[in-house]
Amino acid sequence: MLPIPQRIRTLAATASVARLTVDGMPSRARGGVDERGRPVLLVLPGEPLHGLHRLHEDAVVAVNLAAMRRLGDDEHPRGLMEVQGWAQPVPAGEARAAAVTVAANDPDEALFDALERYGRPDAPRLLRVDVAQVVYLTGQESGVLDAEDYLEAEPDPLTGPAERVLAHVNAAHREQLAKGVSRHLGRPAREVWLWELDSQGVTVRADGSLVRFLWPAPTNDGGDLEAALNGLLCTCGHHPAV
Repeated sequence: MLPIPQRIRTLAATASVARLTVDGMPSRARGGVDERGRPVLLVLPGEPLHGLHRLHEDAVVAVNLAAMRRLGDDEHPRGLMEVQGWAQPVPAGEARAAAVTVAANDPDEALFDALERYGRPDAPRLLRVDVAQVVYLTGQESGVLDAEDYLEAEPDPLTGPAERVLAHVNAAHREQLAKGVSRHLGRPAREVWLWELDSQGVTVRADGSLVRFLWPAPTNDGGDLEAALNGLLCTCGHHPAV
């Protein structure tokens, strides 16, 4: 299993902004998570954080992130995180990258206005969170990461290829997956989905329960990842369940 800081950073890398709280009060949430794991927010005129540039102190915020997995027609939460910290304006030189981060999750047309009129009092604003700590809940694990542990962790390097492979298998090869998982479990598994896929192993959802299979050795690239997964699909080789 990935170390907890890396696991939470990996989940955050694929998460969407579900809720925003400003000084204890709920506010509309639009945003994404940048390459360092910091939530980035688009704020429109009239919303509580829009006047941040006039404040003498940073606003205390909590940004709730949800990493979801679509299984057929339904979505299920893989991990829920609350990033607590202080909202700060994105520096002008980093505004375009921040807008791209937001657009990947919430392609709001106001992003164009935020960039074209960046810094004007009546323009939409781009803010990001200076992380203080991260509260997380994933599976049977819950806890709190301080800012240093969270920000210094790197997402699993194969997150991008893993998500593409996982989506393909769930869409086109579930019957083969069920046969392979049944063989390794030593019992029939009828409803089987890939749940998580990373450089250390794979987690499957089999008849409502999560089962983890470890690779014989960590994978280093997309080709190794596919080969390791094929070992499970083809029922050849042995992947210990944990």
